[in-house]
Amino acid sequence: MWLTSENLPSSPEGGDENLLRRAGRFAGWAARTGFTIGKRLPLPGLELAGAGLRQVERQVLTGLRRRLDEVDDPYVVALSAAGAEHAPNGTGELVPAREPLRAAMKELLDRSVGFGREQAREYLYATVLRQLTPDEARIIATLATGTAFPVIDVTERGFGGGRTILRNASTVGKAAGVTLADEVPGYLARLAGFGLVELDDESAELESQYEILATEDLVRAAAKSARRARLVRRTVRLSRFGIRFWAACDPGEWTRVL
Repeated sequence: MWLTSENLPSSPEGGDENLLRRAGRFAGWAARTGFTIGKRLPLPGLELAGAGLRQVERQVLTGLRRRLDEVDDPYVVALSAAGAEHAPNGTGELVPAREPLRAAMKELLDRSVGFGREQAREYLYATVLRQLTPDEARIIATLATGTAFPVIDVTERGFGGGRTILRNASTVGKAAGVTLADEVPGYLARLAGFGLVELDDESAELESQYEILATEDLVRAAAKSARRARLVRRTVRLSRFGIRFWAACDPGEWTRVL
């Protein structure tokens, strides 16, 4: 497809800020659908081709994304104003730029007044989504099939339960095809912190998978480093929040390549 004034996504909203939001939504839409900025841009006499065209396309999308962040992210707004004497906080008032965290908090509180349930939910999901790594997105997509995966913690036997040598080793990373397999324990800790996954007790249905997981290098190395190693079996699956999050963010066809 080619980008012209006729096929650019439209919106009934008006005003400069809404125009910027529409442009930002278009940038995301273009990235998702493969929409390409063609030779006939809505600027008279502008002819671009080849590498020059791709360069302009990257600059346009990058610029739109940056400007969208500056408008929509209260922290970016506040921190970018740190070098100025005063900065607007979104309501027309001036807040001392030396206090960007206070300004950002006030921006969030101001937004909370006008947010409905759907806006609040979308903002929550977007905030979580922006913190995920590509590997973590793969894990979420894999767990979204409804399958539970084995998890093993390696602890040291001793009074009071002993110390934990390794936490959250799992085969879910291999199933998801993550790039950094050794980081899966950290990925699961982060995903649990976001509330996207839950770590439950051992599942008898995963007996053979626990045995396979126990032979992996990461688990064996941790067990070898302990004086008296004990393997604690658990399972990982999407939480209720994770299921709702995935329903809102599911990209559809793309997940079939996993």
